[in-house]
Amino acid sequence: MKEQKKGILFGFIAYIFWGIIPIYWKLLPTVDPLDILCYRIVWSFVFMILYILITRRWSLFLAEVNVVLQDKKKLFAIICAAMLISVNWFTFIYTVSQGHVTQASLGYYINPLVNVLLATLILKEKLSRSGMIACGLALFGVLLLTIQTGEIPYAPLIMAVTFSFYGLIKKGITVSSYTGLTIETVVIMPIAVIYLVFFSRQGFMHYELSTNLLLMGAGIVTAIPLLLFAQAAKQTSYIILGFIQYIGPTIMLLSALFLYHEPYSAEQFIAFGFIWLAIAVFTYGNIYTYRKEKRFAK
Repeated sequence: MKEQKKGILFGFIAYIFWGIIPIYWKLLPTVDPLDILCYRIVWSFVFMILYILITRRWSLFLAEVNVVLQDKKKLFAIICAAMLISVNWFTFIYTVSQGHVTQASLGYYINPLVNVLLATLILKEKLSRSGMIACGLALFGVLLLTIQTGEIPYAPLIMAVTFSFYGLIKKGITVSSYTGLTIETVVIMPIAVIYLVFFSRQGFMHYELSTNLLLMGAGIVTAIPLLLFAQAAKQTSYIILGFIQYIGPTIMLLSALFLYHEPYSAEQFIAFGFIWLAIAVFTYGNIYTYRKEKRFAK
């Protein structure tokens, strides 16, 4: 229970980070989305190496890398995780850069539904009655949002599915969060560097100083929540983690409305209302279960 509490805390902090990250990408209007993705990968790698050196975990890191290289299944899983998170990042950055922060938030509202589906089908986690009611309410809200737009929300679905499978893989990999994330960046980094050096229209870091500093900071704002998420995924039920995730898209939605003044109708508000009600039901159900278990433990 203590570990789960810590995992929930890590999850909360990670999703708050992800909720405000569109504001960060909005500060880079002159940089192409694909360039931002590549810089995000490169500077995440640099940040992780510095993190490992500063925390004096280099020998432990090398030992874990050696274990991963000898375990083909584990190595394949990390490569798949790297591919999934790269697709997720690009889709998210592109959607935000096109002025659709609301659509980006929808992707991460759908994500917990996919988490619950994977948790019940693959991890065989049991879904409580309150969890089933919450899932039904959230699904209804998402369907309403989809009907209102009149088209299949491809970008939100891609974000939801890729991040759900990424989280599932991270939950099953028995390496430290910092080792896993560093290997992920190593897998994708050669492609990112080749693109930035040889194919980027702007060239590598050929921006004004403020933009270059923001691009370098992309490594920090990327790595910190991913480290926290990886730890949360190991210590928390995947179903609970899925519903904590609603914090991120809610913050995104609020920024879309009040910072960027994206259009928002009464119908959309009703649809999101079902999702918020789902969060309330699920939270109440978990608090009730926790108190009940605590009474029995006494």
